[in-house]
Amino acid sequence: MIVFRDPSEVPADFGPSVVAIGKFDGVHSGHRAVIDRARVDAATGGARVVAVTFDRNPLALLRPEICPADLIGVHQKVQLLAETGIDATLVLRFDQQLASLTAREFVQRVLVDALHVRTVLVGRDFRFGQGGAGNPDVLRELGLELGFDVDVVDDVRAIDAGRRVSSTWIREVLAEGDVETAAKLLGRPASVWGEVVHGLKRGRELGFPTANLSPDHEGFVPADGVYGGWLIDEGSADGLRSGIRYPAAISVGLNPTFDDVPVRQVEAYVLDEDDLDLYGHRVEVQFVHRIRGMTAFEGVDALVEQITDDVRRVRASLS
Repeated sequence: MIVFRDPSEVPADFGPSVVAIGKFDGVHSGHRAVIDRARVDAATGGARVVAVTFDRNPLALLRPEICPADLIGVHQKVQLLAETGIDATLVLRFDQQLASLTAREFVQRVLVDALHVRTVLVGRDFRFGQGGAGNPDVLRELGLELGFDVDVVDDVRAIDAGRRVSSTWIREVLAEGDVETAAKLLGRPASVWGEVVHGLKRGRELGFPTANLSPDHEGFVPADGVYGGWLIDEGSADGLRSGIRYPAAISVGLNPTFDDVPVRQVEAYVLDEDDLDLYGHRVEVQFVHRIRGMTAFEGVDALVEQITDDVRRVRASLS
């Protein structure tokens, strides 16, 4: 998949294209329904399939006081969009200049001039242009004038809950530690991504060495507790890549037994790999099952006994 960071990077002979537009926070089942429809629309016309998205939630600039935490970061978003099989992604920097474009200017510059769009696909709640003045009806009017079709994709709803699949819903269940429901809505395990950094090395002292993620990792961290899941080693920053997936017991929280961790941290103990050196590597940590909540223990012996049981339960949950 080609990644463009600005409309000016798109070659003049690129297109025609079928474009899906959205924040794509999480690239969840609802987002993929839009992308899948785009792929179908492009199948018979020789067009390229392009996702147009943003480097941040527009609310981070426009209304930061109400902007929710992102489910995924830009690296994760690009990777997940690539996995859908589309041809290209245009990641727009959402700054004041972009926010000031009128709906017409946005369509003309991004969709028509750069991507030579043939069909645009959006969800029903899509808004664009200065002040959010653009909506699917405005987009249709511009399409009639500028020569492209507009396909508004219906919401994806959970049959049992009758609720629209949304990033808001996914954040809610993750905040409760319900990673199983989150996985159903996402269509994949919830995950965080970042660099492995040095910690207090207390896990190694206890016999369970952990890979500690940098505090500036990408992704929405679920509720404090212990989880069973996977650690995927993407390799080091110098270009060495691995791609190996390891079963892991994952801890999220402040380490209440010792009460010496100032910020919530994500650390993963790779099962049966006590000598694994992941420092400086970028890794994805996937949350599959919640084993228990976070608890303070009376002394090291009680903690080690609990971790031993956690590892046993994680092993069973992933088998």
